[in-house]
Amino acid sequence: MRLLLLTPQLPYPPRQGTTIRNYFLLKHLARRHTVDLLTFLAPDEHLTADSPLHKLCRRVAAVPQPRRSLARRALDTLRSPLPDMALRLEEPAMHALVDRWMAEQSYDVVQIEGIEMAQYGLRARRSTAAPQRPLLVFDDHNCEYLLQKRNALTDLRQPTRWLAAAYSVVQWQKLLRYETQICQRADVVLAVSVADKAALAALTPGVALTVISNGIDLEDYQPVATDATPVRPPFALVFTGKMDYRPNIDAALWFGQHVLPLVRGQEPHVVFQIVGMNPHPRLDVLRGSPAIEITGAVPDAKPFIEGATVYVVPMRVGGGTRLKVLEAFACGRAVVSTGLGVEGIPVQNGRELLVADTPATFAQAVVHLLSDAQGGGQQARQLGQAARALVEQHYSWSQIIPRLEQVYVEALAERSESPHSA
Repeated sequence: MRLLLLTPQLPYPPRQGTTIRNYFLLKHLARRHTVDLLTFLAPDEHLTADSPLHKLCRRVAAVPQPRRSLARRALDTLRSPLPDMALRLEEPAMHALVDRWMAEQSYDVVQIEGIEMAQYGLRARRSTAAPQRPLLVFDDHNCEYLLQKRNALTDLRQPTRWLAAAYSVVQWQKLLRYETQICQRADVVLAVSVADKAALAALTPGVALTVISNGIDLEDYQPVATDATPVRPPFALVFTGKMDYRPNIDAALWFGQHVLPLVRGQEPHVVFQIVGMNPHPRLDVLRGSPAIEITGAVPDAKPFIEGATVYVVPMRVGGGTRLKVLEAFACGRAVVSTGLGVEGIPVQNGRELLVADTPATFAQAVVHLLSDAQGGGQQARQLGQAARALVEQHYSWSQIIPRLEQVYVEALAERSESPHSA
């Protein structure tokens, strides 16, 4: 097949959720299909001549992300019927590229990676006359209206966050309409988890939805070899993610301010490592603690995950299948998470990880695993082995990509048989 992928960020290097999903989708699809890529460049980012993307794709083109001031965003929030995510990457140069490539090439599939790219996918299909019109696939990385709803309800609990809550309420309502429209106009809609599929189904009854989860390249992640040797302090409590992403900011603050003090009350020799690019200024309140390390961007988060005594997922907001959880599972780490942190992943509390949703119970679970580590780590090994087995069973890209390819085949066949396909 001939595929055109539209991504909001350069997929290489794969350093955080969106780029990781896009890179591995592209990498594995390119083994059996012809793939072209249109993408955006973040500030100070460049598409170099030696990028692996050139070897994977027939052709690649990138446009710098447009810059929108806070004043412009505020004005758009008040005046535009479109959500912020529909305007974030609105760029005439990208529209021109889409028009040119669609005129020059014939594609079987045009795939929208994330709602920020929806307008370009719709433009690509409009620019091609039926019956040569490509299959339009919308890969909804998060159920975005639900994410903004959760942001709003979380921020409403804190008076200092009421302005952010108001923004999320407005975006929530706009995304209800916009996400519905995109799902209805696409030929295929992909969700990354069963939970997201259910939320989108409530929005768009009658629209066919398919779960294509996030995955792990198992060759890149191997379980850390462990034995019964007791672990000695200091103990590393690790959280990874893009640290200007609102749900990650909330998670780090909640753990650092409400859970970590309870842990230190029983195990004072711990260090909470917040590992990820672009730490938001809201995290500055944590920098004064000697028990907290904010790393910023690192070449590879894997060594931090592998070195975790306990990997923590204190998420209270968010959606999708969290790659951070799959990475920790693939490394065989002992994990403590909120229920929301593992939403959509078929886990059982006490089998692959420990689940806790209040500061007291989360701290208790962490302290329990720290005590276990000092006693030889038997439970940590059992949790890690079960977690790795879960990833191998459900989240290998070698299993996920064939399911996606089957979706393409079935959708193209169904459309060709339809009397209204033109």
